[in-house]
Amino acid sequence: MVFSAAQLIRRDGVGPTGMREVAAHAGAPRGSLQHYFPGGKEQLVNEAVAWAGRYAGRRVARLLAGMASPTPSALFSAMVQQWADEYESPEGPAGCPVAAATVDCAQSADSTRAAAAAAFTTWREPVAEALTSLGVEAPRAEALAVLMLSAIEGAIILARAEHDPGPLHTVARELGPLLDSHVTRANVPE
Repeated sequence: MVFSAAQLIRRDGVGPTGMREVAAHAGAPRGSLQHYFPGGKEQLVNEAVAWAGRYAGRRVARLLAGMASPTPSALFSAMVQQWADEYESPEGPAGCPVAAATVDCAQSADSTRAAAAAAFTTWREPVAEALTSLGVEAPRAEALAVLMLSAIEGAIILARAEHDPGPLHTVARELGPLLDSHVTRANVPE
């Protein structure tokens, strides 16, 4: 149900995603929502946001492990490509459930704002760790991780608005050289 909620939120936003739609998408009886989510929709949204953060964070390690010649730009391109690939899928492009929850609920539900902030941290920390492992000094890696996630989220919004993955490709192409320029020889693993 949490996965289904995340998928519906990333497609439709928090407002239009109802508990009945989540139960139907998950193939679960409606009563199970009340059992597992006694805090209602807010609890379900918060858990979907937390799941999305954990998924994105784990994905960083998988992407890095699958690279023959890992670099900061290659990692960023792989992260961006996941979203660009959505334009090839039959379901069409969807956004980030964490961003959707932030936009839809951050002002009205403090628990959702906190869940979104934690989810972004859960994603950002593995990115910074990956950059450090690729030879970027730790303080710089933290700042670059913020830049990378901000660029991805902004490009997702532009791509959805324009019905074109072009902004995603642009951020990967333009940010890549900057990321690689922060690799220092002293920190490159042997």
